[in-house]
Amino acid sequence: MRKTDASVGIWDTIWGFFASVRLTIILLLSLAATSIIGTFIPQNKQPMEYLQAFGEFGYRLLSALDFFDMYRSWWFRLLIILLVLNIIICSIERLASIGKILFVKKPQFRPGRFQKVKTRWTFDDERSPEKLHDLYAPVLKRKFGYTQTKTTDEGTYLFAEKWRWTRIGVYIVHFSIVVLLLGSLVGSIFGFEGFVNIPENETVDTIFLRQTGQSLKLPFAIRCDDFDVSFYANGAPKEFRSSLTVLENGQMALQKDIVVNDPLRYRGINVFQSSYGKMAPEDRHRHVEPPEEVELKVTEKATGRSLTRKVAIGTQFDLPGGSGQVKIAGFQEALTFGGQNLGPGLLVEISSPQGQAEQVLLPLHFPNFDKMRGGAFLFTILGQKTRDFKPEEEAERYYTGLQVTKDPGVPVVYTGFVSMIVGFIITFFMSHQTVCVILTAKGGQTHVAVTGIADRNKLGMERKTEQLSVRLQSL
Repeated sequence: MRKTDASVGIWDTIWGFFASVRLTIILLLSLAATSIIGTFIPQNKQPMEYLQAFGEFGYRLLSALDFFDMYRSWWFRLLIILLVLNIIICSIERLASIGKILFVKKPQFRPGRFQKVKTRWTFDDERSPEKLHDLYAPVLKRKFGYTQTKTTDEGTYLFAEKWRWTRIGVYIVHFSIVVLLLGSLVGSIFGFEGFVNIPENETVDTIFLRQTGQSLKLPFAIRCDDFDVSFYANGAPKEFRSSLTVLENGQMALQKDIVVNDPLRYRGINVFQSSYGKMAPEDRHRHVEPPEEVELKVTEKATGRSLTRKVAIGTQFDLPGGSGQVKIAGFQEALTFGGQNLGPGLLVEISSPQGQAEQVLLPLHFPNFDKMRGGAFLFTILGQKTRDFKPEEEAERYYTGLQVTKDPGVPVVYTGFVSMIVGFIITFFMSHQTVCVILTAKGGQTHVAVTGIADRNKLGMERKTEQLSVRLQSL
């Protein structure tokens, strides 16, 4: 019995935590604060850009906190999930309080509520209350849909109401917010954004993810059949167009010419025209060739002593001051660091006199990359000599730069937007309206009083009761 009570108490505590409006405020402020930070810290840039902007310590700290890809970080997703649970449980709590109004077949009307309404419209009629009841009831039925009559010692009450269901308008808005948040989660978890450069007349089926630099194989292949670019008189590009063919199992599935803002869409994947360029002669091979020679500067941080060497793959030399040896161990076409693709680079091995070994990555496109390592020696690439390449009259070729995205959360987000619009229309332009016509026999006549109550737009309800009073008086 005690275990049961304890478990019930725990669930009540959890339920009360998520049903708190204070939690809603905290979560919204947290999301707002992190979104502001995300506008000041550019997302998904190259590591060297962050190093130059924030320094080595700032880079390591912000990278550990996932601030460089904030909207896909685990903690941002956790905030979204907590907000979703908070909205759902808060809505259930509030919805239960109006369940007696929404989900009853025969609503209970209390005459006392209408007696307290200050604004009412009155007139006297010579006919009896019974005759007026039979005359007024069909009119109320046509205008409101549901009517009910109640007779007391004080007189006859004709109740009518419509749009009781509009009380759920605010909960439709809550539902739409939940759907929007879930749509963003679906896109964040299952979607991707990548890029690829395709030379003319070549086919690719793999892209590089913008967030991590890792490769991703597509469920189909893309071939660039042709690329055209036109220019303005001042030399600025006017339009660049790619003729693309989608291939599945070697067969053409779709063909489309794309320009900026007119993408190719296939199987939930969008292919946008992003950039273009001319292929340099040395870039017209499938693989990146290692440099013939690299000019490398090695500086001892403690003393400031340095030496400069021109080295090739396999070269080995001594460090300044006899502190060890350096060997240019190898070359990689695509170095990765922190999930980012740094392009081609050298693999350098440092050996100390005590036999300790350390491997250093030196991206060729980022000469000062080694500043962030924090070792005793700093390696700087001063220049490089590439291998000679003879084009042998090869024709000039372009490549097209494509942005490839997939966001399965988009249909969910659209559903949320539509639901929000519907919820706003119900919430701001419709209301639960109840009217009461009181028939009281007085001195051989019938005193008629018309009043109404609405959960929203009280002034609009006063105008409607006035119009109803005029209508009934004219019968």
